[in-house]
Amino acid sequence: MLSEQSAATVRATLPAVGASLDEITERFYAGMFAARPELLRDLFNRGNQAAGTQRRALAGSIAAFATHLLDHPDQRPDAMLERIAHKHASLGIAPDQYAIVHEHLFAAVAGVLGEAVTPEVAAAWDEVYWLMANALIAVEKRLYEERGGREWRSWEVVERITETADVVTFRLRPVDGGPVRGFRAGQYVSVRVALEDGARQIRQYSLSGAPGPDVRQFSVKRVRDDSAPEGEVSGHLHARVRVGDVLELSEAYGDLVVDADADTPLLLASAGIGVTPIIAMLADLADAGHRAPVTVVHGDRSPADHALRADHESYAAKLPDPTVRFWYEQDAPEGAGTGYVDLTDVPVAPGTHAYLCGPLPFMRTVREQLIGKGVAPADIHYEVFGPDLWLAK
Repeated sequence: MLSEQSAATVRATLPAVGASLDEITERFYAGMFAARPELLRDLFNRGNQAAGTQRRALAGSIAAFATHLLDHPDQRPDAMLERIAHKHASLGIAPDQYAIVHEHLFAAVAGVLGEAVTPEVAAAWDEVYWLMANALIAVEKRLYEERGGREWRSWEVVERITETADVVTFRLRPVDGGPVRGFRAGQYVSVRVALEDGARQIRQYSLSGAPGPDVRQFSVKRVRDDSAPEGEVSGHLHARVRVGDVLELSEAYGDLVVDADADTPLLLASAGIGVTPIIAMLADLADAGHRAPVTVVHGDRSPADHALRADHESYAAKLPDPTVRFWYEQDAPEGAGTGYVDLTDVPVAPGTHAYLCGPLPFMRTVREQLIGKGVAPADIHYEVFGPDLWLAK
């Protein structure tokens, strides 16, 4: 994929570029937003920008892609590209926006590395960028064609349910009354809201109900952190959105979907608000009559903080061969574990496919334990809420 000359140059310069990626991406975003402030106002997550998480995720994805090109010259990192493309498609990213990113990213590279960016070095990394960008553009084109384009649609809130002190579920129907495109359990939608300062910020929320004919359901945890501002969009949805209000939604996207037949053992592991795509998966598996064993594990602060707990238990109970294990840091009832999720004493059937959603430390621990129990790494799938920092560790 990468030309022989460029591969040699990238290999020689990757340590220097990698060591400077945080500074490069910081300068890149600053320069791009200065030139195109509407991108920060109406496209990029301002909270992630302030926290620096988007910057670290971008740096991690560039380094991972370049490393993959060098180590596996005849393969593309399709799993990584699919995950990024689904996020981009949910935001409505267009091909011409890659040229904007290219302009400001390479200006940042030149600004940070200075004279080290010779024409040869610039050409090699330009090749890396466009290999990645064109691969993403192709995947996003396919996703848009499957879902009928990049259009936003207006949906009316028909029900609002308080799940816990910090989690609310919204159920919506399309305002135009037209047909609703199906989705796969585990996927998410983007929600675009108009904030008081005029910004139109976008966030992704997993669909927390089984695929249905005309209703979308997603559950929102209010983001509250003593060391950071409250989440802009989650706070807005909790404080201001009621039955009868209208929200703009994208079509459903996301690659955390069950790709296994009814005779494949499954393990569905979640923590905190990561339970939302798992609930949709369980509902769908119950409806489909999944025959093989399904192990359901979840960790939370307490039973009172466990959003959608009743659904979690009832959908699992509808399966023919379920195992359900919950852990709580406090107030654990009889039968539940105290502390964090620990699979040491949880049987895992041979051939299990695992699906994880929750904080990164939780997913890394569960993945390590699953591999230790013989689960193939290729059969462990995950979803990260927000920028994917798994590659940036």
